[in-house]
Parts: sequence; C-alpha cells; structure tokens
Amino acid sequence: MMHTMRNLIILAGAGLLVACGGQDAVPTADEAPDVVDRDGSRTGVGRDGVQEGEEFGDDTDLSDVDEDLLDERIIHFDFDSDAIRAEFEPVIAAHARYLADNPDASARLEGHTDERGSREYNIGLGERRAQAVRRSLLLQGASAGQISTVSYGEERPQVFESNESAWAENRRTEIVYPQ
Repeated sequence: MMHTMRNLIILAGAGLLVACGGQDAVPTADEAPDVVDRDGSRTGVGRDGVQEGEEFGDDTDLSDVDEDLLDERIIHFDFDSDAIRAEFEPVIAAHARYLADNPDASARLEGHTDERGSREYNIGLGERRAQAVRRSLLLQGASAGQISTVSYGEERPQVFESNESAWAENRRTEIVYPQ
C-alpha cells in the first residue's frame, strides 16, 4: 500500500513538473519529436528533425552577424544544471543579434541531457535548458514569436558512450534554424 502511494505521489509530482516546467508545453514520450510552439500548436517535426515541407540545416544565411559565433549552435551545460556557462554567452548574443536583425527568421531550441536520471526528469531538465537559452535570446533582442523549444531529454544523444566525456557532449541545447 505504501509503495503504491509513493508511486502515485511521484507520478503526480512529475505531472506538476511537466505542467509547470515553462511557458512552452513539454512533449510526452510519443510526442517528443514534435516542436511545441509558444501558442501550444505543434509544428509536426518528425523523428529526423525535419518539419513537413521544409528542411533544417546549417546553411542558413547569417551574414549580418559574426559568422564564427553563428557557426556555433550548441550550448553545453554542467551536470544537472540549466545555468548558461559564461563561455557560451557570446554565442547566444550573436544568435540574439541575428534574430533581432532578421525579424522573419526563426529558431528552434532543442534541449538535451545525458543518460543519467529518469526519463521524466531528463525531459524536464532538457526543457529548462532550452528555456534558459530562450530567455537569454529574448533579453538580448530576439522576439518570442521567433523561438520555439522542445526537449528530447536523453533520447537523442550526440555521443553513444557512458563516460564523463560523452555525458558532457550530450548535456546541451542546440539552436536550429529552418532553411
């Protein structure tokens, strides 16, 4: 009986975490590949990360801003943290300038975690990481309508190993521009 009650409390807490985790909705396990826009609508991004009818990639025209910083599209995080490290502030500032200077441009922020922690916790942590980058972009001039977020948690590792080096690479938010 106590074990069942404990599980119910944990499930309820996870539900509250997901419901209160940020301004954008956090996708469920079956919805994780979809991007949830600020207004709650889904953009229909498939498992390959490509939205129906458009392609995502790295050859977006970003010529108005420092190209070297704009080529960097991955923001790494410390273990169990959503705090943006100082070394990535210039990268985020460059992307914010680009978005502010190009009001028709948009970006998707994809939050990721390493494999440690429960799936539910990692979805929430990935969302917090994407939201941290979003807040920073907004504070530096990007508009809310230009940015969507999604959390993949531990589901899309960049490195498929179980060691500190791999975990460090997997703790990230990726900035993705549609072409």
